[in-house]
Amino acid sequence: MYDCIIVGGGPGGSAAAYHLAKAGRAVLLLEKAALPRYKVCTGAVSPGIADWFDFDFSPAIDSKITRVRYTWKLGDVVDGELETEPIWSVKREIFDQFLIDQAKAKGAEVRDRTAVTGIEFQSDYWRVSVADDETVEGRYLIAADGAKGPMADWLGFRSHKLREAGTFEVDTPVPVEAGAFNFEFGLVKNGCLWSFPKRQGYSFGVSSFIGNSVKAPEERLKAYVPTFGVEAEQGHFYTHPLKLWDGNHLLHKTQALLVGEAAAIVDPLTAEGIRPAMYSGMEAAKAIDKALNGDIDAIAAYTQTIHENWGADMQWAQRIAQVYFRLPKIGYRVGIKRPTATKRLGQILAGEVSYADIANRVIKRISTSLIPGRG
Repeated sequence: MYDCIIVGGGPGGSAAAYHLAKAGRAVLLLEKAALPRYKVCTGAVSPGIADWFDFDFSPAIDSKITRVRYTWKLGDVVDGELETEPIWSVKREIFDQFLIDQAKAKGAEVRDRTAVTGIEFQSDYWRVSVADDETVEGRYLIAADGAKGPMADWLGFRSHKLREAGTFEVDTPVPVEAGAFNFEFGLVKNGCLWSFPKRQGYSFGVSSFIGNSVKAPEERLKAYVPTFGVEAEQGHFYTHPLKLWDGNHLLHKTQALLVGEAAAIVDPLTAEGIRPAMYSGMEAAKAIDKALNGDIDAIAAYTQTIHENWGADMQWAQRIAQVYFRLPKIGYRVGIKRPTATKRLGQILAGEVSYADIANRVIKRISTSLIPGRG
């Protein structure tokens, strides 16, 4: 019997597998796709995640970005330099496999092409069914199967709104010059478009952050792509669900935990998902290790830890998103165009500043701009 079975081989699942295996626990990670697998994601990663691991991430980083560029309806350009460490741009098929390889090196067992077909709790352990009527057993269970995975539903957790986002991947025949993270506001209702450079290509994205999903995401992206000197015919369009944070909620059941997008902890203002996935995976591993050592409160404490160290700040991110995306033109003028905007974005992504530190000022600045004589 395994100490823990992890369902899903993304950053959350592999982070949990790494830390549990490092602690000497018997870990089985199940991934339904063939590894390495492509994951739809534009791939921006905070360098702050390196603090949670004891290995060098360099082999998994495609490029490092030091600039951010904002536009309003493709004009009114704002360029800014990050004052923190460069933000990483990654290809998920490389980044995710790198993490899985680190977990395997510590002793985690990984099985790909293995879809989970059912789960059942048996008094003090989990029985997990996979294809061909096979079952595996583990004392603890981690659901890390993403926004559309069935595990959260099977475990009886509440459902969350799924928001459809679009991604357009373009490979270029020659390397891309050192670029910037680009964010375009004004062309998409309740959301934005963005472009993240890779060493030899671009990852474009579009999503809404309040209200309903963006209509015709492929058309929006195909109109945006040519502004970077590449043709839409060079790329491939994908859709993927986003499960944005929508309030603190239970993340544990009897000997089972949710991590990553399965836990609906994606940043509701930036759609950042990799950092919270890896953080939740690490904390889930800590909780299970403590529980295996006899701490009867460790599993429940996991939910509290995520609420206090992530959810408490996401409530402020959500408040900013609700104000900004309802009044984007004002938000762009009085927020994005301020000299400190890029500095604060970098600090937030690097974990140096929280949304709580800036939220009241941002919301007040946008709201008072509606008052005659104050705009």
